[in-house]
Formats: sequence, C-alpha cells, structure tokens
Amino acid sequence: MKIVIIGDGKVGHLLAKQLSECNYDVVLIDNNSKRLKQTINELDINCVEGNGVSSQILLEANVNEADLVISCTPMDEVNMISSLMVKKLGARQTVARVRNPIYYHEMDLLKNDLEIDVAINPDFAMAQEITRVLIFPAAIKVETFVNGRVELVELKMPPENPLLGQTLADIYKKYNIKFLICAIQRGEDIFIPNGSFILEAKDKINVIASHHEIKQFFKIIGTYRTKVKTVMICGGSKTAYYLAQKLLSLGMNVKIIEKNEDKCRELSDMLPKATIIWGNAADHELLQEEGITRADAFLALTGVDEENIIMSLFVQSKNVPKVITKVNSDSLHSITNQLELDSVVSPKRVTANAIISYVRAMENSLSSDHIETLYRLVDDKLEAMEFIAKEHTAYINIPLKQLPLKENILVACIVRRRKTIIPSGDDIILAGDSVIIVTRNPVNKLADIISG
Repeated sequence: MKIVIIGDGKVGHLLAKQLSECNYDVVLIDNNSKRLKQTINELDINCVEGNGVSSQILLEANVNEADLVISCTPMDEVNMISSLMVKKLGARQTVARVRNPIYYHEMDLLKNDLEIDVAINPDFAMAQEITRVLIFPAAIKVETFVNGRVELVELKMPPENPLLGQTLADIYKKYNIKFLICAIQRGEDIFIPNGSFILEAKDKINVIASHHEIKQFFKIIGTYRTKVKTVMICGGSKTAYYLAQKLLSLGMNVKIIEKNEDKCRELSDMLPKATIIWGNAADHELLQEEGITRADAFLALTGVDEENIIMSLFVQSKNVPKVITKVNSDSLHSITNQLELDSVVSPKRVTANAIISYVRAMENSLSSDHIETLYRLVDDKLEAMEFIAKEHTAYINIPLKQLPLKENILVACIVRRRKTIIPSGDDIILAGDSVIIVTRNPVNKLADIISG
C-alpha cells in the first residue's frame, strides 16, 4: 500500500515512523530541508522536498499512484487544498488534519467539494479521549468498542487490594463480574496474560467489560469514584474549548485559566456557561486562590510540556482526585511513568492512532472481514481491534478452546446483538458477532487469528 504524507511535523513524523514500521511504502513531503535530512537519517522512507500544494512536487512524490495521501501540515488551508489537488492528480483516498473549529464544523458541507475522505481534528479527538476518562475518573485511559457498549480501561493496580497475589483464573471464579484483564504492563515487560498469571501492586492493567461491569470492578479494588463535577483547565487551547463544550453539556462546572487576555475574551463569548480566569496557572498561589483543592479534576493543557508536568505534580501534591497532563514530546513522555503522573495525553498520538486505524481499515475494506475499530495500547506495543464476524469462515461455530489461535492473540470480548460476552473456551463466534481481540502482532482480518 502506497501512502504519501504531506508535512513532517510532530504528527506527520510519527505517522511516517509507525506506518513504515508496518511495511507500508511511505513518501514524506516537506519544504524544510533540515528537517527532512534528519528524517532520512532516522527512517527508511523516501522524502521529497517542496510545497505540498505544488502539482510538480506532488507528482514527484507519485501521488497519482498513491492509495492514500495524508495532509497534516500545521495549516488547515494547505491541508484542504492539497487534498483537493492530490485527488485531481489521481490519489485514491485522502485524510486531512483540520484544527480550526469553524472549518471543522463546516466539514460535512465542504468534504465533497474538497474531496476529503476523512477530516481529523486533533483537538476534538483529544477532548473526546479526556471526556471518557473524566466519566470514569479512576481510569488512566478509556477506549470504547461497539458504539460504546464495551469499554477497555487502563488503570494502575492499587496497593493492598483483594486481587493481589491471586491468579486471574481464581479471580474470575471468585467474583461474579463479567470482565477480562487482557493486557498487563509490569515495569518494562508487557503480557497478554493467561489464567495462571498473578497480579502484583503497581501493575498497569487493561480491563475489558461493559460500562456497568467495569464500575463493579472498580468497586472491588476500592478505586471507584463518582463522575467528576468540578473541572479546572489550565490553558485556553482549542482542546480546552471543545472539552469545555462537552463537559458543560454533561452538567459539569468548568473553570479555564488562560494568560492571554484576548483569548480569555474569546472564550468568554464562546463558552458563556464556563468561568474564564485571566491569569497564569503556573503561579501556584493563583491555583490555590481559584480553589484547586476543591476541584474534582485538574487538566494541564498548555502548549508547554514542562509547565504542564510541573503544574500537575504540584496539583497532585494537593490531593486533587484526577489530574490529566498534556505531553507531546516523546522524550518527556517516556519519563512520565517515573514521575507517576495520573493520566497523560498526547495530541499527536491520538491523531496518529486515529489515522492508522483508518489506514488499516481501508487496506482491508474489500476483505471478508475488516477492522471496525482499532486502538494501540501500552505505549503502542499492543493493539485492540474490533471485527464483525462473517459467514463461511474457518472460525465460525467452533468453541474457542478448539480454535488453533496464533501466539500472543486473545479473544477478549464478543458482542452478540445486545449481549456482551466475556468468552470462555466453550464460547463460539457466530456470523454477525462483534469480536474484539488483543494482540501483540498486527492482524488485518479476523481470520488472521488462526494458525495455518
């Protein structure tokens, strides 16, 4: 599959790295020669220097033969125009990053004229991810499958909880809850566990179940918290705008602290139900004056990673129940586990994962079964995927214990009509089922889970 990426920024570079590692034929276009030289030295991909809206440069990158062109420069206008141009030159499909709320709200109207197949807004996508965590504040991260019927929740095992020292098989027998622990991170080690695995304190685990059953699981381990009611956001970014809109609609009280006076006025006009404070949230005294100790959640969403980390550490020291930190730098992201920050989000990772999910689904759109939903877990080392099972396939109507599943693949959940099934070895997959698997190795269709 041939993919052209326009823009060697944070998102474009991460996409080029991840897609090339999956053995896609990747070409990267950017007009910054110094940046491209660094990319050529780092990645095994082809690069073309030039403007992404120049037909000459686009043809040099062979967009006329491309299965997909991803436009992710910092400028929405460039991304939209380049999408139109590459379609005119013969590219099969296009993805454009569009951040401006005005453009994004009008995208349904503009999509056909601009010939954009998928528009992705990093700020809106990150706001959605943060919202899911605030609804389940005991979680580090929450992903959803089957239109929200199934949730995959990441959390850290608390000390002195009743599950420690027991095998997973014993835990499943003891508690009358339909859940599955499908991935575990212990230090640098990653496991897709079987029933003999024994949990330890500080393990990071991924649990899959329905919303109700996840809630019961949190109650068992003693970390269940009610939905957040009062949120303080540091930084009046586009993410903060989208997030405040959503949280206000859910009945939460939202306070935004922003140091740019003009941006404060703009946010006050756009979010009349939110409280907008003009000030620098890096000033700890201001945070305390504005009631940080009474907040249920604090979100550090400024454009400076270091500021976000320092503010979050201070707020965690004040025992605020939920702290979410935006960190975009890979070097800083790698040390957040050592700092024991509560929840860390990265706009470029959210965007890249959404685009890669689309790439994988597009690649297999003509196969017997294709990816409906895809999430990358545990620092992108595992994947969780949703498929719709098709008729006349080798995995239908056979007990799972009799299926020759490949190594490092777990059938985590089956949704049949409105019924959520955490499968045992005696369960079977039927045509029309939504099947969620967790795997260490990329899987492109459901049939790939079977050996031979």
